[in-house]
Amino acid sequence: MDKVGAVGKGSGDGHSGLEAKVLTVSDGVVQGTRQDRSGEALEDYLTGAGWRVVERAAIADGVDSVAAELRRLADGFHGLIVTTGGTGFGPRDSTPEGTRAVIDREAPGLAEAMRLVNPLGRLSRGVAGTLGTALVLNTPGSSKGCVETVDAVIDVVGHAVRLLVDNYDPHPHGG
Repeated sequence: MDKVGAVGKGSGDGHSGLEAKVLTVSDGVVQGTRQDRSGEALEDYLTGAGWRVVERAAIADGVDSVAAELRRLADGFHGLIVTTGGTGFGPRDSTPEGTRAVIDREAPGLAEAMRLVNPLGRLSRGVAGTLGTALVLNTPGSSKGCVETVDAVIDVVGHAVRLLVDNYDPHPHGG
């Protein structure tokens, strides 16, 4: 991974014990014509930030495929689900639509913060929200972009995930 400094950012923020799943949304990865570099980068980043990545999956682009896989990944899961891919303007980029179809509540502050880290972020249509006791974040399909966007919110997502189960998690002390 080319963003070495980012890996350690969350390691002292109390993420240990928290679980994550990574979902790559890409026709090319599913068809075997493209390597899943963004999924690998997210797994490496999250692991380095103290999260335990318990599952990685890849599915084809599409509203229905994204919605169904997010439901499956969130079923009985308390943690973070990060998608990579399908957030742009391509004709099959429909990850945000599939995500909106299943989430219970949007978390617009997270999506906005993720868009602000890079000028190209203005082109991202990614959303964030809750699905049961899981927090879902949509990230771009590039290995650099997906890590940058998660890095923008990693300091608060552990707190958000904990709040989905018990409202007792103390507020983080930020500066």
